[in-house]
Amino acid sequence: MRVLMTVLMLGLSLLGTGMSGADVPAVLRVSAIPDENPNELLRIYTPFAEYLSKELGMQVQFTPVVDYAATVEGLAARKLDLVWYGGFTSVQAVRRTSGTAKRLVLRQEDAEFKSVFIARPGPGIKSLEDLKGKTFAFGSVSSTSGHLMPRSFLLQAKLNPEKDFKQVAYSGAHDATALWVESGKVEAGALNFLVWDKLVQTKKVDPSKVNVFWTTPPYVDYVWTARGDLDTGIQDKIVAAFLKLDYNNPEHRKLLDLHRTKKYIRANDADWKGIEEAAVAAGLLK
Repeated sequence: MRVLMTVLMLGLSLLGTGMSGADVPAVLRVSAIPDENPNELLRIYTPFAEYLSKELGMQVQFTPVVDYAATVEGLAARKLDLVWYGGFTSVQAVRRTSGTAKRLVLRQEDAEFKSVFIARPGPGIKSLEDLKGKTFAFGSVSSTSGHLMPRSFLLQAKLNPEKDFKQVAYSGAHDATALWVESGKVEAGALNFLVWDKLVQTKKVDPSKVNVFWTTPPYVDYVWTARGDLDTGIQDKIVAAFLKLDYNNPEHRKLLDLHRTKKYIRANDADWKGIEEAAVAAGLLK
């Protein structure tokens, strides 16, 4: 009888975890790195939470965070279940969770992402070399496209920002970097190319006052990442929900346009090895 009760209890336990030994939360908590202003993040990710709720058949809640580090600690502490990370923060999250965090899907653009270097037009800055002695803004310290990769390409060009620039500042977000340069707060900066395109198209920046003078080679970047002990059945449903989005479907197009893409593709963890190596080379990871 004691053996039978043990078997029954084990069976109930497995049923409660989707037969995977992983966790099934009552509410799936979704977040994203705060690479744009808070109102814009809510505008983008609240519809994604609503879509996932329908597809997964469970409550999904978008949970904003104050900074990049909070998304990493939130996933590690199991306070967040699924996060839209930049490449660098996904590396940090995987390390912070002892390699268990799982990259699921990315936009097709993220497989070949880019950063743009911007400055006020005129004779002053037309190449990376011209940045010597100038004031310069990165985005967040933890941003892949707003800091890590721009810094990596600067180092490859034999430019050390702290030694060769007059001043280095951190705006905290891509849109803030563009506005800093446009207003003359700094002479140049670097940011995510998709955010730059959106700022131009929505007339949030004036191309007559600030423009792109250099674009980086491509690299892998943003990715939806789940905590490793999240039920594998739920992880599979999340992947299927994103891969299902079809740009020819008007309802799906609204979501895809919010993320400035036409489709998502499956992630391969090994693709972020180059980001990790760049972070080590730049002194941002040990």
